Amino acid sequence: MASQGRRGGVSLPDRPSNSSSVLARITRSPIVSRGKEAAGDAAFVAKKLLRSTGKAAWIAGTTFLVLVVPLIVEMDREQQLNDLELQQASLLGTPAPK
Repeated sequence: MASQGRRGGVSLPDRPSNSSSVLARITRSPIVSRGKEAAGDAAFVAKKLLRSTGKAAWIAGTTFLVLVVPLIVEMDREQQLNDLELQQASLLGTPAPK
């Protein structure tokens, strides 16, 4: 059987115990701090934008259902009535109303 050692890859050297390592200096950098702050601000703005977009979509959808759908239904009824009158006029032999 194969040994139970690490599988593939490269092993990294142990971290130095002192606090002045390169990674520690980079994370304390003012540029990194500004980057984290900018990322947080961007996330906040994106969240507010999504929330307000959702509200606007709900308002637009509700308005469409309340105002436009009844109009479409009424226009369809009117068209059916016109078709019925045209059919009746053609059966009776009178000229179709215009």
